[in-house]
Amino acid sequence: MIRQLLAAGILLSSTALAAAETQIEWWHGMGGHLGDVVNQIAEGFNESQDEYTITPVFKGSYEETLTAAIAAFRAGEQPNIVQVFDAGAATVIGAKGAAVPVQDLLLANGVNFDIEDYIPGVRYFYADADGKMIGMPFNSSSPVTYYNVDAFKKAGVEAPKTYEEFEQIAPKLKEAGYIPLVQTHLPWEFVENFHSRHNLPFASNDNGYKGAEGTKILINSPEMKMHFTKVKGWLDEGLFGFFGTGWDDNKAQFVDQKAAMYIGSSGDFGGLTALDLPFEWSNTELPYWSSITGGEGYQTFIGGASLFAMAGHPDEENAATAKFFEYLTSPEVQYMWHRETGYVPITQAAYELAKQDGHYERFPAAETGVKQLSLRAGENTRGYRMGFYVQIRDVENRELARFLNGETTIDDALAAIEKEGNELLGRFSKTLN
Repeated sequence: MIRQLLAAGILLSSTALAAAETQIEWWHGMGGHLGDVVNQIAEGFNESQDEYTITPVFKGSYEETLTAAIAAFRAGEQPNIVQVFDAGAATVIGAKGAAVPVQDLLLANGVNFDIEDYIPGVRYFYADADGKMIGMPFNSSSPVTYYNVDAFKKAGVEAPKTYEEFEQIAPKLKEAGYIPLVQTHLPWEFVENFHSRHNLPFASNDNGYKGAEGTKILINSPEMKMHFTKVKGWLDEGLFGFFGTGWDDNKAQFVDQKAAMYIGSSGDFGGLTALDLPFEWSNTELPYWSSITGGEGYQTFIGGASLFAMAGHPDEENAATAKFFEYLTSPEVQYMWHRETGYVPITQAAYELAKQDGHYERFPAAETGVKQLSLRAGENTRGYRMGFYVQIRDVENRELARFLNGETTIDDALAAIEKEGNELLGRFSKTLN
């Protein structure tokens, strides 16, 4: 009887303790190993204190996660935190009342915040026109160039910094039996970050940051025409490979030792390391045209996704979300995330911790993306803010693929992207009124 009473007392105490904890939910689109690390972060937060409990929920792809969050918000059943990928950020930020700006959330709950604590290329992608951070950068990456060290030794060349240098070494890599270069994401690498790397405007209204109304995409430019005309020439000469718009189809050419270089994500570092490839590889920064910059290239901005604190929750849940963000951005957690996944650490303190621990001495390629995000900035390097950009990317992929496949001209391709892109931007602007 005494044992039963004791057991009942323990059960009641445990139930009361659980009831006292504030529960919050985090919807995300990270599967596989990345999902395991997300769960590890959540478990670490839950074990670090006894006031709050966070539950991560995998909702499928980025697009599926965003769609689910929009539907949940309309039904008044939104999670506390939702992961939103770069191309979908404008949809959440533009929806008035959908998200609590992370900067306001942190400060309102006694969490120190200074945007200067974040590495340069991370600070403003998810900020508003005034520089206030709206979404918390999470799985942040930058496009870099991976190369087969063995192939480069065989060809007797070094990794290029510029596209001019690429044109010098590409014939030698071809002679050595390799496709010199492939890429994995035409819009992200050859359009969006092309504009940042060269400090060129990508859209009007300060690249869309000053508001959706009247924003126009500015892709039909002499610089874009020159770049893609060059790329098509490389393709025709066997100096570039294009295997459709699928990321993995192009990356596979490098993994299978057919391509000597591929432009991919700095976040690919973890996956390539796990593959234990039968050749030595490294990476370097995304190339740029020195003929455009007149010297060194500019920084890139981040890809990947951020975490938005959804509105409509009680104060105690918002406090729990703020405390989780404080935990997530701590140097130790950011370094663990960086080390385990290859995504860049979003804060200067985490970057310094990685350096102090000798991470980059062991894995030099892990630092390239961070360094690139810290290069010189310009008025067009913080990113873009365009609604319905997921659909605009689809148009870019379609038309640029048609050009590379010889089905249209570069003039017609870029004109079509601007026409359809601007129609989509106009439609998005109307949804905000």
